[in-house]
Amino acid sequence: MSIGATVTTEWLAERLGRARLRVLDASWYLPSSGRDGRAEYLAGHIPGALFFDLDAVSDRASPLPHMLPGPDAFARAMTELGLEDADDLVVYDGTGANMSAARAWWMFRVFGHEAVAVLDGGLEKWRREGRPLESGAAVLPRGRFTARLDRAAVRTLDDVRDNLSSGREQVVDMRPAGRFSGVDPEPRAGLRGGHIPGSRSVPYAELVAPDGTLLPPDLLEQRLRDAGVDPSAPVVATCGSGTSACTLIHALHLLGHNQAALYDGSWTEWGGRADTPVATGPA
Repeated sequence: MSIGATVTTEWLAERLGRARLRVLDASWYLPSSGRDGRAEYLAGHIPGALFFDLDAVSDRASPLPHMLPGPDAFARAMTELGLEDADDLVVYDGTGANMSAARAWWMFRVFGHEAVAVLDGGLEKWRREGRPLESGAAVLPRGRFTARLDRAAVRTLDDVRDNLSSGREQVVDMRPAGRFSGVDPEPRAGLRGGHIPGSRSVPYAELVAPDGTLLPPDLLEQRLRDAGVDPSAPVVATCGSGTSACTLIHALHLLGHNQAALYDGSWTEWGGRADTPVATGPA
C-alpha cells in the first residue's frame, strides 16, 4: 500500500484495521485553550488510533515547549508506542485545521519515516460524517522503530539571526495576524508582541476551507503568493512554538516544493529574549 502526504476520511474508513496501517491522534492545543488532547482522545477517537503526545515526545531538557527530541529518543518513544519501520501512518488532530497533525507528520519525516499522511479535515470531519469512534486507550505490543535526523530540515536561533542579514531564506510566520502584528497578546506569558523582521504572515487557519480540508493546490499557491511568498524558493516556517508552522511545510510539500525548514524554537524562543530584534505592524 502506497500512502501520500494526505488521505481522505473515505480512504481511511475503507482501510481501517489493515495490517501495517497505524492511525495516530496527535491532538494538541494551546495552553490558553482549556482543551486537553489526551483527555479528548480517551473520550473518543478513530478506532484503533494511538495517542501521539506532542509534549511527551520532545526534548525534555529544553526549557522551550515540545522541541524536537534526538533521534534515539524519538525511536524509543515510537517503539514503545508499538510502531514499526514498515508501517504506513495516518495522523490527525481535533483542531479543525490540521494544526498539530502537521507537526507530527513533519516529525516522522524529519526522522526518516516518509510513509506518513495527514487525515484531511481531521477528527472534526470524521465526526461530521457519522463515522465510528471508540473510547479508552488503544495499546499495541512493543514495536521496532528507527530514526535518523535530517538536520537540513531544522533551523536554530543562530540560523535565523544570520538570515536577517543574508536573506537567503524567506521567513514565513503562521501565527494569527493579530499576534504577528503585535496587536493581540501572546498566549504564553513573558513574550513580546510582533514578529521576526522581514518575515511574511500566513495564518495557518487560512490554508484550509471552512470544513477543515486543505485548500485546492491552485488556491494554496495563490494564498502564499498573495502574502509575498514564493513557494518555489527556500522557506523557513515559524509560529508560536513550532507546531502550526508545520502546516506550511506540509502545504508546500503537496505543491511539490521541498525547500522548507522549521525554526523549531519559533516565537517562544525569539520573542522571549531581550537580544533579538522585533518588528510590529503588518508584513
